[in-house]
Amino acid sequence: MATHVTTGVLPVDDVRYAKTPTRISWGAIFAGVVIAIAIQLVLGILGTGIGLTLVDPVEGTTPGAAGFGIGAGIYWIVTTVIALGAGGYAAARVAGVQDRFDGLVHGLVVWGVTLILTLYLLTSAVGGIIGGAFRTVGSVATAAGSGIGAAAPKVADVANVDVGDVREEASAYLSDAPSDPAQMTPEQAQKEIAKELPALARGGQDGVRAESRIVDIVAAQRKISRPEAQAQVTRAKAQFVKTKNDTIATAKSATDTAAGAAAGTSFMVVIALLIGAAAAGFGATAAARRRI
Repeated sequence: MATHVTTGVLPVDDVRYAKTPTRISWGAIFAGVVIAIAIQLVLGILGTGIGLTLVDPVEGTTPGAAGFGIGAGIYWIVTTVIALGAGGYAAARVAGVQDRFDGLVHGLVVWGVTLILTLYLLTSAVGGIIGGAFRTVGSVATAAGSGIGAAAPKVADVANVDVGDVREEASAYLSDAPSDPAQMTPEQAQKEIAKELPALARGGQDGVRAESRIVDIVAAQRKISRPEAQAQVTRAKAQFVKTKNDTIATAKSATDTAAGAAAGTSFMVVIALLIGAAAAGFGATAAARRRI
C-alpha cells in the first residue's frame, strides 16, 4: 500500500497564484495615475501639434471651428481611453492582483484619482490666476481712489482755486435746463430728452408725463406744431419699443442656444468620462488575467 507524505507546503503553481492578503495597493494605484497623466499630456501635446499643422491661412484650407471642435473631441476621447487603459493595466500589474474584481477596482480607483487630481490642478491653477488678478486690480483701484481723493484739494490749492468755487461750477454744469423748451439750446434739449427717456420706457403716469415733455421739446426745437411733434415722437417710440423687443428676443434665443450647447457638452463629457472608466477597468482586468 503506497503512502503519500504531505509536507505542508503548497505546490509552486498554487503559491504563485495565491491571492495576496491586501486587496488594494495604493502604491500601484499611484503609479498607474502617474502613467495615465503622463500619457495624456504627451498625447495632448502631440494632438496640439497635429492641429497646428492643419492651419494654413495662406492657402485658405484651414478647417472651420466646428471641424476643429469635433476633431478635438474625438482625439480627446481616444487619448483618454489609451491613457487610462494603460494606467489601469499598470496598476493591476504592479499590484500583482489575480482576481478580476480586484483588478477592476484598481482600474476604477486609478480613473477616479486621475479625474480628481486633474480637476484639482485645473481649478487651483485657474482660480489662483484669476484671484490674483482681481486682487491686483482691487488694490490698484483702491490706491487710485485714495490718491485722487487726497490729491483733488491739493491740485485746487496749487491752481489758486477755491474748492467751493469748483463745486459751484460743477453744479452749474449739472443744472437743469430751462423749463421753457423754447429757451433751451440744442445741447440742453438733447440732455433733457435723454433724462426723460427712462420714465418714457417705464410707462404709466411717469411715461405719459415724460412723453408730453419730449413732445413739447421737439415742437419747440424744430419749430413745428405739437401734433406733428407728437407724430414724430410716437414713431420714434414705436421704433424704440421694436428695437427693445428685438433685442430681448435675440438675447432669449442666444440664451436658449447656449443652454442647449452647454447641455450637449455636459452629456458628451459624461459619456467620455464613462468611456475612460471602462478603459481603465478593462486594462486592469486584462492585467489580472495574465499569468506570466
